Amino acid sequence: MSSLLIFQSDFGIADGAVSAMYGVAYSVSRDLRISDLTHEIPQYNIWEASYRLIQTVGYWPKDSVFVSVVDPGVGSTRRSIAVRTINGQYIITPDNGTLTHIKRMLGIAEAREIDEEKNRLPNSGESYTFHGRDIYAYTGARLASGMICFEDIGPMVDVESVVELNVPETIMDGDTIIGSVDILDVRFGSLWTNISKEQFKTLGVPYGGRVEISIMNDTREVYRNIIRYVKSFADVYIGEPLVYMNSLDYIAVAINQGSFSRAYNVSPGSNWKISIKKAPKLP
Repeated sequence: MSSLLIFQSDFGIADGAVSAMYGVAYSVSRDLRISDLTHEIPQYNIWEASYRLIQTVGYWPKDSVFVSVVDPGVGSTRRSIAVRTINGQYIITPDNGTLTHIKRMLGIAEAREIDEEKNRLPNSGESYTFHGRDIYAYTGARLASGMICFEDIGPMVDVESVVELNVPETIMDGDTIIGSVDILDVRFGSLWTNISKEQFKTLGVPYGGRVEISIMNDTREVYRNIIRYVKSFADVYIGEPLVYMNSLDYIAVAINQGSFSRAYNVSPGSNWKISIKKAPKLP
């Protein structure tokens, strides 16, 4: 194994939860190299946990081990699961939808249910509320260190049985693509949509071309404008809106050196719809 172990959670770093996971991992092996994907997932937000994994996992080397803990069902009958991606990274997580985007966009080669009797921090058997420490960090550390192999984690399960969240689909309505605001580029307030590069290309809009954007919250339109599709933020003036292709090759909407989300009170979620079409030529 590569000894690379990467943690993600909704724990934040205000208390000792993340540090405890580090401690468990280093107790397994001090040779591990531990990194954080993020611990700022909004509490219980499985959708965002799933999206941050697809934003990151594919860029890490083969055999990297990810532990993702956003687990509102901790202690319930939901499965604990480990998967190997098509590219050879490993993810250990509750089977609650956290693997939705990995399964759909990257691909899962193999899945195993964690045997929680064999793969559990010693002397933690009476605790059922911190599986991130007692099961996931412990199992992830043993896998990353080479103490166990993937087959030792537990019985194989059908990849198709891995739980998926409902994923909104885009709709082509004449010359208009209708999609959803999947997530925010949190720090900068850009809107990341589910409209792919391939879908957008069907509109025939070149770089520098103009598109007409409408953003709806359920049935209420909160934004409509004609703006430019550009390669980068530097192609428009400061304060000007733009449409661009984000790092996952999906369409995004932003304000150069501003927050589109804050300016127009737009949030991610299935009730937020965006429509985009080629703008009419100027007279």
